[in-house]
Amino acid sequence: MKFSKSLLSKIFLIIITNHIFLNPPKVQSAENIKIIYGIFSRTVTVDSLKDFAENGKSSMSLRRILNATGSSDDEIQTILNKNFEIPITIASKLVYSEIGNVFLTRLSSILHTPRTNDERTGMLALRSSVIKGLNIGNGKINLIRFFESYPTKTIILNVNALSKVMNKVQSISELLEFFTSKPLEQIKNN
Repeated sequence: MKFSKSLLSKIFLIIITNHIFLNPPKVQSAENIKIIYGIFSRTVTVDSLKDFAENGKSSMSLRRILNATGSSDDEIQTILNKNFEIPITIASKLVYSEIGNVFLTRLSSILHTPRTNDERTGMLALRSSVIKGLNIGNGKINLIRFFESYPTKTIILNVNALSKVMNKVQSISELLEFFTSKPLEQIKNN
């Protein structure tokens, strides 16, 4: 009887070890966006944001957040659905370049993983999200694909940090135009 208990426990140990080391858990996509503004926070699901982007339908909690932006539904849908076409090889060069590191470092103060204590973790998550989003979209990415590709279940959106950046530019379209046209042309030529 001792032999079979010992054998049984060894088999159990092998199965558990095999499962842990040979089948590591897969990285999940983002499910929630936690919007933090000062001491207040709201959480919206990526699925509800996607449904709004595609169909214009919004849940009650999303509707409150949308109303607080002061923008029309059409404007928000346009921003969420705007596709940026960037070949993955160029995007990879960009996110690993010096300018990419500076951009991702600044962006990681606005969008980051929960409990992030360092810029590097935020940068890695953003880099991963961009590359995976472009892969899923066959060379095209939009905000919804970006959120769906984020490697943690929750994305933190810090509105205070976003406001600081927005005060430095006239509009979101100006910011997007700057980061999607001029630097990309320089990288394409190198």
